[in-house]
Amino acid sequence: MPTEPDILVFQHMPCQNPGIFRQYASGRNIRFDEIDLHAGEPIPDIRRYDGLWVMGGTMNVWEEDEFPWLREEKDAIREAVGRSIPYLGICLGHQLLADALGGTVTRTDCIEIGSHAIEPTEEGAGHRFLDGLCGDIRWANVHTAEVRRPPANATILARSRVCPNHAMSVGDSAYSVQFHPEVCRDTLSGWLAIPQIVLFMTGLLGADGLEAFTAGIETNRESTERGAGRLLDNWLSLTFGR
Repeated sequence: MPTEPDILVFQHMPCQNPGIFRQYASGRNIRFDEIDLHAGEPIPDIRRYDGLWVMGGTMNVWEEDEFPWLREEKDAIREAVGRSIPYLGICLGHQLLADALGGTVTRTDCIEIGSHAIEPTEEGAGHRFLDGLCGDIRWANVHTAEVRRPPANATILARSRVCPNHAMSVGDSAYSVQFHPEVCRDTLSGWLAIPQIVLFMTGLLGADGLEAFTAGIETNRESTERGAGRLLDNWLSLTFGR
């Protein structure tokens, strides 16, 4: 059991990084090695690491022709899970876990954008991964795809009003969430600095809707940042016994 785990982080764009978790890492003796796959950085030997995190991104799991590094990334995810290397997936990382292990990811029936609460499923009720994550916390959400069918050996732990799979476990070492617990001020400003993201969200929400989206994230930021610390502690407890 490592006392100072080295966590490999797959990033798909600069603004989709560990965010608030970077602030929590040092206090919990965690080291992140962040790899930007979209920039062409190679995937190192995952056996050198104690854990693997896979962050979000604007691409979809099925867009391998446009983003060919997705194939190698899925291979690495399968290897990590096969070796019981602790895994945490966020948004796209949630969907990639399902896709890499044989599940199905499709477009959503209802696009989920905004700040929303999650609730445990029957199987997730009382699960330690969800401790402190449900109830009044309104998590940031931006996704147009979802896990339609989970992989074998997966348990759906939480859902939202419109998304049936918001948190999932695979075996005892892999966990993932559809929402964005990492969001901090830098995350939000990073999203809004990308013209195609602003154009996409304005097209869906309108200018006033985009303003309401950002205001909602800021209103809930204190509680989501506390919740992110709880999520990290839950994951460490489950995967490293800390």
